[in-house]
Amino acid sequence: MSRYLFTSESVSEGHPDKVCDQISDAVLDLMLDKDPYARVAVEAMATTDRVVLAGETRVQAIVSPDEIEQAVRRVIQNIGYEQPGFNSRTVQIENYLHTQSADIALGVDRDGAGDQGIMFGYATNECPDTHFMPAPIFYAHLLLKNLAHKRHIGLLKGLEPDAKSQITFLYENDKPVAVDNMVVSTQHASDTPVETVREMVIQTITETIPRSLLCPENKIFINPTGRFVIGGPEGDTGLTGRKIIVDTYGGAAPHGGGAFSGKDATKVDRTAAYMARYIAKNIVAAGLADKCLIQLSYAIGVAHPLSVYVNTSGTGKIPDEQLTRLIEKEIDLTPKGMREALNLNKPIFLPTAAYGHFGRTPQPDGTFSWEKTDLTALFQKSI
Repeated sequence: MSRYLFTSESVSEGHPDKVCDQISDAVLDLMLDKDPYARVAVEAMATTDRVVLAGETRVQAIVSPDEIEQAVRRVIQNIGYEQPGFNSRTVQIENYLHTQSADIALGVDRDGAGDQGIMFGYATNECPDTHFMPAPIFYAHLLLKNLAHKRHIGLLKGLEPDAKSQITFLYENDKPVAVDNMVVSTQHASDTPVETVREMVIQTITETIPRSLLCPENKIFINPTGRFVIGGPEGDTGLTGRKIIVDTYGGAAPHGGGAFSGKDATKVDRTAAYMARYIAKNIVAAGLADKCLIQLSYAIGVAHPLSVYVNTSGTGKIPDEQLTRLIEKEIDLTPKGMREALNLNKPIFLPTAAYGHFGRTPQPDGTFSWEKTDLTALFQKSI
């Protein structure tokens, strides 16, 4: 279609599922800080005044239950949950972590993939300001990130941590030309009027969305039910890994199904998805295509991928088959190769657990290393 609407949603750091993602990645980082080669797969569940941890670990260091508990409480405190039904000081934490299965370790120890599965990476140049991401998910994340920042520094008194955004863009000829409508729901204090909530959110929207793209105010729906006081894990149970579309491309590209948070870099669910994004972004950044989708597939215990798929949707300057051969020849797609290329044996994962794993800025400590564009020269040589 030459003209269509496309919608993506994001959720804030205080959304129950995102609370759990951050808890899982905080525990992962704690263990990687002790042992860069730790094996970790941590799941969390959060409900009213309770967090439950479960999963498998193998760490060549002592990580005490008290250290794990303090890591969980720090996450909750940093998000801003000091409510009667979910409070960093009073929340009960149940820890059911146990040793990694020897059967899984057998395959991983010989540099095989930790599981079978398919992973996708995607990039697009549809909008110049979105870091090669689809515009709807990029701005949905950015809006909630800005709301949270202003809440943390005290500029939005009366707003609480739990929030969701949804942005619908009008596309013409595969380019986003305007926001058609928006939905924002944000938790607020019981004594904060709905009109005040709306004023604060509208102000942040106008600071986030470029004026040339912004829709009329009558197409912005803020707290449509009129009241959102009970939120977070007190209002809805959260689980690790339940926001995989929010974590990736907002529905603009496929997802293999595996979640990211709480998993160390031997898990191809995470590492191969990061590598696929890295490759796709560099292909687009190199000017070889307007959009690029990469799929990788693996078998448990096998190091090399079973398949590499490239699709530039007819926008490529060279055939997709040629790009595929170049990737297979020049890039090490084994779990070990991907970990080393992206420097993933470090405690860098907590920042990924809210506001998307992609479209972020690479940091000096190695966080978001898969967002670098240092492979462009390799791909430009193929033209």
